[in-house]
Amino acid sequence: MNFLPIVSVIIPIYNGEFDLPDLINCLLAQTYPSDLVEYLLVDNASGDATANIIKTAAEEAKSQAINIRYLSENHIQSSYAARNVGIRSAKGEFLVFTDVDCRPQPNWLYDLVQPFIRPEIGLVAGSIGSLPGKTLLEQYAAKNNPLSVEGGLSHDYFPYIVTANLAVRREIFQQLGLFRSHLTTGGDVDFSWRVFGQTSWQYYYAEKAIVLHRHRATLRTLRNQWRRYGRSYLYLHELHGIELMSKRSFKGYLYSIIMWLLTLPLYLIKIVLGKAAFVDIFSVPINLLVAHEEYIGQTEAIFPLEAKQIPQL
Repeated sequence: MNFLPIVSVIIPIYNGEFDLPDLINCLLAQTYPSDLVEYLLVDNASGDATANIIKTAAEEAKSQAINIRYLSENHIQSSYAARNVGIRSAKGEFLVFTDVDCRPQPNWLYDLVQPFIRPEIGLVAGSIGSLPGKTLLEQYAAKNNPLSVEGGLSHDYFPYIVTANLAVRREIFQQLGLFRSHLTTGGDVDFSWRVFGQTSWQYYYAEKAIVLHRHRATLRTLRNQWRRYGRSYLYLHELHGIELMSKRSFKGYLYSIIMWLLTLPLYLIKIVLGKAAFVDIFSVPINLLVAHEEYIGQTEAIFPLEAKQIPQL
């Protein structure tokens, strides 16, 4: 039995001109009935051609009877503030989230919504894979998926689902409020923990509802990504009391580097035998780098006091 409710897909976008064409093509290719879905693309004060691309796509989509709407959030620079604009404008009973650097596969929306036929399901997590990467860092991320859905669902505190692939019943936002607009990272974790800590709603993991994520290709963007993750630890510590990251000692770093150097010949043999990939050689130093960047992000973070407030629908 098909479950086909009215759905609103909400995507926050900041300077997304590189990703938007591919993302829009993925939305146009969805198998979900077009008369039952709206795509709300929220421009978060971009400084590039994002607004024009969305508006043009919205006009062109009309010929296919596909509803793409341009929205904007120009007051708060935060993807969660942009998502809140989408939530308030949405007409659907079920609200679906992904990001501009994700590529939803054709059956994504259909498979993500089906579990809601069960009335106890409040949140649905979809699967997050990797787009093919050319650079060493992209290949590293593909092997070590920083957006691991399974990792979030098995968290010791409460499960959490990231907004790269998430569906939510609208009534949960009515019940608990929206995302914290002034958080720049960790807002999806905070929302998940509010749901599972304060209500009896359950989640479902829809593994067939797939988006492919474009990983960071340069050292600068990789460092920025992991510093942002580090900031989220401080924010979640302030909001939920979770433990902060502990600083790794110089001896700990040195020991890891020495052991890595000693095992390099073994890695090379495995590569020759086809039992390892070239990127595996660099996993240890990249792991150390991202752990260091996480810690730096945590120590540099300043919790925005405005984030104590939860906006209401």
